[in-house]
Amino acid sequence: MTTTADRPGPAPRSRAARRWALDAAIAVAVTAVQLGATYADSSRHGGAGQVGTLSYVLLAVGGAALILRRRYPVGVLAVVLATTLWAAGQNGRAIYLALIVAFFTAVLAKKRIAAIASLVIGYAASVWPFLMGESGHPSAVFAVGLAAGLIFLLSAAELIRSRNQRTAALARSRTEELRRLAGEERMKMARDLHDVVAHNISVINVQANTALHLMDRQPERARLALTTINEVSKQALVELRSVLGVLRDVDESAPRSPSPGLARLDDLVDSAAAAGLTVHVEPPDGPAPLPAEVDLAAYRIVQEALTNSARHSGGSTAMVRISQRSGGLLVEVTDNGKGRPGGSGSGSRSGSGPGSRTGSGHGIAGMTERAKVLGGTLHAGPRPDGGFGVRAWLPADRSEP
Repeated sequence: MTTTADRPGPAPRSRAARRWALDAAIAVAVTAVQLGATYADSSRHGGAGQVGTLSYVLLAVGGAALILRRRYPVGVLAVVLATTLWAAGQNGRAIYLALIVAFFTAVLAKKRIAAIASLVIGYAASVWPFLMGESGHPSAVFAVGLAAGLIFLLSAAELIRSRNQRTAALARSRTEELRRLAGEERMKMARDLHDVVAHNISVINVQANTALHLMDRQPERARLALTTINEVSKQALVELRSVLGVLRDVDESAPRSPSPGLARLDDLVDSAAAAGLTVHVEPPDGPAPLPAEVDLAAYRIVQEALTNSARHSGGSTAMVRISQRSGGLLVEVTDNGKGRPGGSGSGSRSGSGPGSRTGSGHGIAGMTERAKVLGGTLHAGPRPDGGFGVRAWLPADRSEP
């Protein structure tokens, strides 16, 4: 099925129309200049200097051929060269503006061999009578001056071509840089959305199941579960709005929660408790403030690790340890479960790279990406003494490698 994106839009068609109009205008202007200059020169000399009709026709054909110069640069150069030299042979002089335009077009189109060949042919045709020794024809000074002029013309065309190539290379470099930055921003948004959605939806799912099972037998506990769902869903909406606010500058007056960070670990503990997981936290043992990106990454890693513990480990408790060590922040999350069950949707491998998976298939990968972006490391997997553990080291001083 052909979508709107697959069909050529109005922008390419309008650009092609503008280019065609520009080429037509150049062809008309060059033709007018050539014919007008030739007529003026002919009128000034009079008598034997009169230019015949054939010369005017040849100059008009050469100028009109410039309309197709972008599509057929070599063919147009050949036509303009032939008509210009023929016209010059008719009256001993001609206007070379169309030939210069065709020559520059060929050089810019990277048809250098054809362009140089046109210079050689034009030069030979201009000085041929002198080489034959016929009297009344161009002198040696003219031959040398013409050669110097043609070399200058070629040098100018090559200079313009080189400048255009550098400009195009810079434009491509900027485009690639923008594409890379956009890709990194998409990855960051994907990680943030995953962290927000996975954690809060896990809590909501557990509480919804609790409410369904206890609705008839223990309505008060069911009411408590529904209250938790209400609070967690509100928090999820606020965090989602904060994440999406990066993409669009709307709803600036909407409520915002504080920026996620280790100062909000209590919120994670409460959410995990609502999901049936008891969490013990050993708070950071160093008073040094953390960079904002490190603080956020540590919070998100703890959030994802607790989410996976609640959903997949089958344990009842988890331990969070945060300490500053070796110029960085060490984050450890362990539980007393049976590890991540294999099979559909859950991974049991240790995660030290993007290929690791857990939960929905993106948990450990997302945590690892967060650590790697900051120059840190992350390992995740079953512990020898039972349960599952996540261990991340994040450099707290970004000036260090």
